[in-house]
Amino acid sequence: MNTTRNADPLQALGLGEAETAVYTTVLRLHRATLDEVAQAVDEPADRVAGLLATLIRLGAVDEAAGEYLARHPAGPVGRLVAERLSLLALQSRQIDEMLAAVGDLAQHYDSGRDYRRGELSVRSLTGADELYEAVIGLAGQAPRAELVAALPDRRTTGDFFEKHADMWIRAIKEGDLTSRLLVPVSALGVPSFRETAGLLNRAGAEVRSLDQVPSWFFALGADAAGLPVQWGASPSEHAYNCSLVRSPVVVGALRALFGELWGRAVPVARPGGAIQVLRLAAQGLSDESIARHLGLSVRTVRARFAQAIAELGANSRFQAGVEASRRSWL
Repeated sequence: MNTTRNADPLQALGLGEAETAVYTTVLRLHRATLDEVAQAVDEPADRVAGLLATLIRLGAVDEAAGEYLARHPAGPVGRLVAERLSLLALQSRQIDEMLAAVGDLAQHYDSGRDYRRGELSVRSLTGADELYEAVIGLAGQAPRAELVAALPDRRTTGDFFEKHADMWIRAIKEGDLTSRLLVPVSALGVPSFRETAGLLNRAGAEVRSLDQVPSWFFALGADAAGLPVQWGASPSEHAYNCSLVRSPVVVGALRALFGELWGRAVPVARPGGAIQVLRLAAQGLSDESIARHLGLSVRTVRARFAQAIAELGANSRFQAGVEASRRSWL
């Protein structure tokens, strides 16, 4: 069967040598019967008919009144290119998904390996300074690792916010870690809470509050965790007495717990305008008086009340005021 150099691009796009030769022949003849095409390519008519049928399905050739008419090459080539690009895009997405899955699969592998070997690296820590310095040191070994931490009561939250948050904030700003912090609602009244929570938020950390946090713990990256000696017990004021554990299994369990608590927690963020109207309402001012006081329209004031109610998960202005007061926002 005769072929030409003009056929090479079509072969590169997936057209077989035989189909390409027949298509090239029809292009040269422009319009021809089956016998004329078969004679030109020196192949049996029944074989050529099958090849022509393939070209018709590809949109490269039309058939009418027993003759085959070549279509402009831009049509079938464009269609083949589009199909190939679509396939490449699909394969590229599949490759990206497989690469993304490697991290999760590796964690499962590490967990299974540790489980079978029975290996569990545990290091005892006895002081808050030693604990928080260890956390920052681990973060420096795995830049941008996510640190999730739970503080169970007002005292431990106050201790962290007043004495140790600075190094945490600095590490976040320097790109050593990202962080989410869970605190109990009772801790929102800690004197340094508002200022330090604002610094954490501006650095890029997230802080949420929950009515009750079950225990103190943290998880850093995929294989480091901090646990109290006794679950549910707050560290003592002078000695934290906790364990630094290196195990993907433990970290996975703590992250699952943290995720469940985090989903029920409320962001520690105070919408400025919404809090302004709640404060003024608590002083007995009407919507119209609040509007005059703030230089706003009554409509805007009422929109801010609606925002406060939504932010605080309340059902009324009164409930919003109670909840805002409980969080020490007023």
